[in-house]
Amino acid sequence: MSQPPRPTPRPDRVSLWRYFRLFRADILSAQPGRLYRAWMAEFRTPFFHSFLCNDPELVDLVLNRRPLDFPKSDRIREGLKPLLRESVFVTNGPQWQRQRRIIDPAFEGGRLRETFPAMWAAGRACVERLRMKIAADPIEIEGETSHAAADIIFRTLFSLPIEDRAASEVFAAFKAHQRTAPVVNLGALLPLPRWFPRFRARETRASARRIRALIEQLTEARAREIAAGTAPDDLATKIMTFPDPETGACFATGEMVDQVAVFFLAGHETSASALAWSLYLLATHPDWQARVAAEAQEVLNTETPDFSTLNRLKLSRAVFREAMRLYPPVPMFVREARGKENFRSREVAPGAQVVISPWHLHRHERLWDDPHGFDPARWESENGKACQRRAYIPFSTGPRACPGAGFAMAEGPLLLAMLTRAFRFEAVEGREPVPVAHLTVRGRDGIWLRVSER
Repeated sequence: MSQPPRPTPRPDRVSLWRYFRLFRADILSAQPGRLYRAWMAEFRTPFFHSFLCNDPELVDLVLNRRPLDFPKSDRIREGLKPLLRESVFVTNGPQWQRQRRIIDPAFEGGRLRETFPAMWAAGRACVERLRMKIAADPIEIEGETSHAAADIIFRTLFSLPIEDRAASEVFAAFKAHQRTAPVVNLGALLPLPRWFPRFRARETRASARRIRALIEQLTEARAREIAAGTAPDDLATKIMTFPDPETGACFATGEMVDQVAVFFLAGHETSASALAWSLYLLATHPDWQARVAAEAQEVLNTETPDFSTLNRLKLSRAVFREAMRLYPPVPMFVREARGKENFRSREVAPGAQVVISPWHLHRHERLWDDPHGFDPARWESENGKACQRRAYIPFSTGPRACPGAGFAMAEGPLLLAMLTRAFRFEAVEGREPVPVAHLTVRGRDGIWLRVSER
């Protein structure tokens, strides 16, 4: 079996203009191949100075041991600002700390258990939708996983299935935003002053406004239900009613809109990406697909599964974990050095960009056995266990780790098991997906699979 697809890296030396063009189109193919072996790489242009760090010790320093000295770069905010504004994904300092104090309790283990029925209902709805689409022609599976992930978000956040008009309108608007939003804009590449116009595409700004207006309607309606004592006990209610332990203040409506926007981006886009790649990898490895399907048939063969069921989906979890190793939904994290640093005998000036790349770290040829191959069994090997501790960060790590990591590791394996229990997935000859990084790592022209009843 050939190795799973990956982008063709650029030559080590290219002109600045070609680098900007590559970077704007896809940040993965804009990187040189040496990053799969380098512990650190330094990049200089007239506009920015950056260090990509693959050394596990440096990754731990930046993300775990001294995260306040390496806040999120404002350059990342530039591309996401029309949609996310001041959400927890892009803020820093006291503002970010306050947001996490309010958000984190909603995703604690006991609260996560309460979301399982909504995940199960969304999974059953996904199976029925896909069953209606089975035909001789291939199916673009990313669209299906995106629909399923959005359904879970709305059911768990606002107690609304995706069929609800408001939920379906947000989903449609988000698809439009994804098509028009570039990976980065001019402000992310160049050190522009805040007053300088960013020249974002009209479609990008329009779709972001539409999404935020729809989310604002949902949030205001929920605020009225909370005031009347009729609100369901879902994630939105929990977050909107939980006061900051230090100040006693809850999120205002505008703040909640920012957070819901990032929940939709992080909880919908990333989960959809990981699930689509998981299904593709199973389609190209039928032996593993058969094993996952057999496990799912045994574990899910009940009318009333509960949260404890997830602990028995060991193969499904291993496949999902391996898919996120090969195709981490968020391929790079960008931080900024606050002060003067020294990385591997290199001077790092204040303001330099510090890039942590799960894409390269997860495939690092000095760390992993068979780094570019698909092997879910690796998680039981000594190498896999060691690398999981030191070089596996699909949800980041440290204080800024994704608060929804447990949520994703519940919904992903569950949906994977439900889908492989119901269907067989086959790769389409001549249509191997090419991974590219837009908002998340997706197939450049989609991921096409043949689907049949099992």
